[in-house]
Amino acid sequence: MSGSAQTPSPVNVTRLLAEAASKSGVMWVEVPDRGTHAVWFVWHDDEDPRGAGPAAYVVSGVGEQTLPHLPPEVRVILRSKDTGARLLALPATTRELEPGSPEWDAAAEVLRAERLNATGDVVARWRESATITVITPHGRPDEAPGSYAVGPGRVTVTPARGTTARWRPWHWRGRGRD
Repeated sequence: MSGSAQTPSPVNVTRLLAEAASKSGVMWVEVPDRGTHAVWFVWHDDEDPRGAGPAAYVVSGVGEQTLPHLPPEVRVILRSKDTGARLLALPATTRELEPGSPEWDAAAEVLRAERLNATGDVVARWRESATITVITPHGRPDEAPGSYAVGPGRVTVTPARGTTARWRPWHWRGRGRD
């Protein structure tokens, strides 16, 4: 083999995006000056008559995942379903849907169908106290197979209220020895 490095074969980004988004329920949304947030989402491609695809529907608010207000432009990071590793990062636009609009009703129905652990009338709860956002990736990826950033991509997570502050939590009558 010669000393020259092989160039990676071209990647069909549109196909990779559809594959990564449809096979995963979690992506990271990087909000400028507000950090990166893991979000649960439902993906819709062009063939889905109910969706605004290709796009991701995200619900946040009371009783749902916590997200800051999303500006019109964010960056999304999709993971590989097989390895969990970063697969694709690209810019995206966000748009909040207005409760009661036909598009909001369609999005709520799609999200409700995928929300496996939902109890009660989640659509009514979402209408009162949640935000449904459409996130639409666009443009050329910042990172894709063959062109990943050099750094590890690791971010320090700020502890939330439910985080255990000590190494081992206290247990009534002690904790069994390993």
